[in-house]
Amino acid sequence: MPEQGDGIGPPRGQRVDLVFEGGGVKGVGLVGALSVLEERGFMPQNVAGASAGAMVAVLHAAGYSAQELREIILEFDFRSFLDSAWEDRIPFLGTPLSILLDQGIYEGDTFLAFVRGLLEAKGVRTFSDLIHPEFADQPRYRYRAQVIVSDLTERRLLVLPRDAQRLGVRPDDLDVALSARMSMSIPIFFEPVRFRNQQTGQEHLIVDGGMLSNFPVWLFDTEGEPPWPTFGLLLVEPDPRVPVSERLPRPGAARGAAGAVVDYVKSIVQTMLEAHDRLYVENADFARTIPIPTLGIGGTEFHLPRHRAVALYESGRAASERFLSSWDFEGYIAEFRQGKDRSRRREIAGRIRRAGAPKPREEA
Repeated sequence: MPEQGDGIGPPRGQRVDLVFEGGGVKGVGLVGALSVLEERGFMPQNVAGASAGAMVAVLHAAGYSAQELREIILEFDFRSFLDSAWEDRIPFLGTPLSILLDQGIYEGDTFLAFVRGLLEAKGVRTFSDLIHPEFADQPRYRYRAQVIVSDLTERRLLVLPRDAQRLGVRPDDLDVALSARMSMSIPIFFEPVRFRNQQTGQEHLIVDGGMLSNFPVWLFDTEGEPPWPTFGLLLVEPDPRVPVSERLPRPGAARGAAGAVVDYVKSIVQTMLEAHDRLYVENADFARTIPIPTLGIGGTEFHLPRHRAVALYESGRAASERFLSSWDFEGYIAEFRQGKDRSRRREIAGRIRRAGAPKPREEA
């Protein structure tokens, strides 16, 4: 973690790093939570995210305030993201054919153009435009925004732009909008991004960062006492005890063998997205996490009406208010960051072994 200068900048605890969870259209709630942090004087230094969290991260790092993001998302019609190609218009066979040919139903071109336009309006094109001037010589904190993607070709998690060289690109030269598009490539729903490494000739198939790490709250952690906190903004159900099966959309009416296969595959993906980090959600009292109730809204609910989007935004605001009402940075350091050997993985494993037997809270 970079050092905060002696007497320079905001008071201790006002600077903050932010990690946004992925969640498709549920990302509206992230903006609501961010708005309260801004109002309370927190100043994000490094931000990161997966999927929708990646979009919020890069736009905020580019200079958009939470109020500006609110106006953008509440006026935008998410249905325009559901863009299609010629094969999608073939009766009965369109969707299955699109999955077979392109590995996704929707093109993702509208999303890419949307984010690129917003970034260019702030003068941002590559990650060289997002270099943090105070930490330019520290690779871990060099860029104001970082994006989580999943490289299916190499079966590994990539943190962009720091891992851009694995794609044959200098980190400074990587396209920010394209990186956000990579992280938003929800399997089956959006076509993956095919990125050719110009040095090796290998084509990388890149999909939603949430496939491997939907909530990378660990990203800015380091040994010892941090000069300021990292807050994780996590999208949760109002009652996490509700079974995943009850939160998923019901399959549509049978449309023949091809339609049944599509519904089956989509159900698999939706189940995976909803269940991801499930144990973490059920441990939502984790000290630095702002749990944002998603009001039963699904990540692929692109037909979300405005009043539901407003409700989700306000849910994020309320969650942030609740979190800050009891947040104590010094108390957090004393409990979690002063040399105590803590592992959240061991905590979860212990809970499984003892079927819920109480155990002190631990941190990764």
